[in-house]
Amino acid sequence: MKFVYYLEKNEKKIGVLKNSGAIVDIRPFYSSKGLDIPKDMNDIIDSWMDPFLNELRSFVNSAESYSDIESIKILAPIEYPKRNILCLGKNYLDHAKEIVGLSGSEDSIPKFPIYFSKIASPAIGDGDIIQSHKEITEMVDYEVELGVIIGKDGINIKPEEAEDYIFGYTIVNDVSARNIQRKHGQWFKGKCLETFCPMGPVIVHKSDIPFPVELNIMCSVNDELRQNSNTKMLIFDIPTIISDLSKGMYLRKGDIIITGTPSGVGLGFKPFKFLKSGDKVVCEIEKIGTLTNIVK
Repeated sequence: MKFVYYLEKNEKKIGVLKNSGAIVDIRPFYSSKGLDIPKDMNDIIDSWMDPFLNELRSFVNSAESYSDIESIKILAPIEYPKRNILCLGKNYLDHAKEIVGLSGSEDSIPKFPIYFSKIASPAIGDGDIIQSHKEITEMVDYEVELGVIIGKDGINIKPEEAEDYIFGYTIVNDVSARNIQRKHGQWFKGKCLETFCPMGPVIVHKSDIPFPVELNIMCSVNDELRQNSNTKMLIFDIPTIISDLSKGMYLRKGDIIITGTPSGVGLGFKPFKFLKSGDKVVCEIEKIGTLTNIVK
């Protein structure tokens, strides 16, 4: 099941992608059950109960009313995360080896997960513009990543229980200003400029993606394939990440964990291949879709 947050006639709605061209508004499903109508995906995740899954599938499959995907604007599935996005650095072996010159990159292969956080306020959606911020950087880079959406609160989660705490998956482009990362000696500021968090186009419920998650992951710039890997190549896999993050720290409903990027980022080329005005960036993950943005 693919959840979509979208704009139709100046109204933000939550739907499910019934097929490649039809989106079903699921708010009537909630009203028919006497439940509060969700305003956004955070409300969906907050109120989610497992029995909803089959009932909602039936509602969507039988729905005769739907919106044509060409007539609406797809938004980031979680425009305003409740907390900072939790990020993994250097979590693909090939990427760990290709990035040199960044603070925190002294060890080529991390012995423990490297965490940092990223602000998205708001995250931008499919088709939106990435601002280049030319006044402060000429080193804007792309990073396609699998985003894991947490579905229930938990602390000290065991690796074998990790899937129970997942709601679903999305695509995140962890756009980064490399010179700012270097200047500040850490990664937060260079990851948090406005529009530096494209997300979407959907959240796929975990029931649609077998666990462990092994999905092809790619990114192209102007139709040139730059990144091409599979999530099975993660150094620290999803159960390890969730378990390790939750040691002594609560993960909360709606938290977003982005799991790292494979090799092929602009910083990894000689000479560098940073993004320029007019570039089209397409991030793709198997079973989720494509996330396309233009650099301004």
